[in-house]
Amino acid sequence: MSIGHCATTDVGPPREVALPAAAVQPLQRLASVRRLQGLSRRTVARRLNLEVEQVREQELATSDLPLSALYAWQKALEVPVAELLVEADASLVSPVLERSQLVRLMKTVLAIRERSKQESIRRMAETMIGQLIEVMPELAGVGPWHAVGRRRRLSELGVAAHRRLSDDVFVDRES
Repeated sequence: MSIGHCATTDVGPPREVALPAAAVQPLQRLASVRRLQGLSRRTVARRLNLEVEQVREQELATSDLPLSALYAWQKALEVPVAELLVEADASLVSPVLERSQLVRLMKTVLAIRERSKQESIRRMAETMIGQLIEVMPELAGVGPWHAVGRRRRLSELGVAAHRRLSDDVFVDRES
């Protein structure tokens, strides 16, 4: 048995009530939708203005999040909020899967257009971009895959951390 919280009409803090293990069921699927969207926890944390550890905790399928948090995730992941909720006896809903596949395809086509030196390839990519936007208009705001560098690990510092600042930056100019 697991322990859960239950609000009571008594004055004072809510008391813990033993709930059967079956009652602890998945409530949302934030982690699987995030992965399908091709987003890292760090990216989502930046979009939600949270720490990566908070994102990890909220992604637990049994996390009982307030609606405001779900709507924030919906905005960060750019999917309908209904796609973030677990439905009875349902795996990841087909529209979310299709959307994530189209987003990845659009990113690839944009990268091909951006990097190709052949005019014929660029024209073909432009045609594909138009067709993808016809199928899903919100793809117009998608950018290409990043072309420079590699992803940092959480333990690595970015370039900005290694830059040196001149002492002039720390001088109070008003005195």
